Amino acid sequence: MQEQKNEGCQIYGFLEVNKVAGNFHFAPGKSFQQSHVHVHDLQSFGLDNINMTHLIKHLSFGRDYPGIVNPLDGTDVAAPQASMMYQYFVKIVPTIYVKWDGEVVKTNQFSVTRHEKVANGLIGDQGLPGVFVLYELSPMMVKFTEKQRSFTHFLTGVCAIIGGVFTVAGLIDSLIYHSAKAIQKKIELGKAS
Repeated sequence: MQEQKNEGCQIYGFLEVNKVAGNFHFAPGKSFQQSHVHVHDLQSFGLDNINMTHLIKHLSFGRDYPGIVNPLDGTDVAAPQASMMYQYFVKIVPTIYVKWDGEVVKTNQFSVTRHEKVANGLIGDQGLPGVFVLYELSPMMVKFTEKQRSFTHFLTGVCAIIGGVFTVAGLIDSLIYHSAKAIQKKIELGKAS
């Protein structure tokens, strides 16, 4: 145990879970079931030696699509002290992405809130040192659809821009013309200083 005390681990892979709320976690100690409860035995570690510094390179819930943002990608957390408990509360939104060629990508996007605390107890509500991802699925679904615009739509947009430029130029010209005329009239009457 002493020769491994400064080692870390790199975890990669995928999980397949049911479409209900749940969690997955990374915590030290030997895990086992006791009275239908998931328990970790930390006797051999000691709470003062547990460093929960972690880096999340990539975490997603389904396939990627153009423009997707996975908020936990690149998350780098240095534990300020031993025996920290990190909880990531994740809200998953089912998403359908329809590409312009008709390909349908069924995936998910998510938002996350992080909470951290010192887990200085092995029992009760003090918590367990580790990284916990607690997720729940939203009852709503988002659908993105790519559409290719027609050439006539492009021409209509260009004409609208050109028309807007001419309208604004006409307003500015009219404002300058009427202002100059009013100033000239005041000069002719001798009221301008």
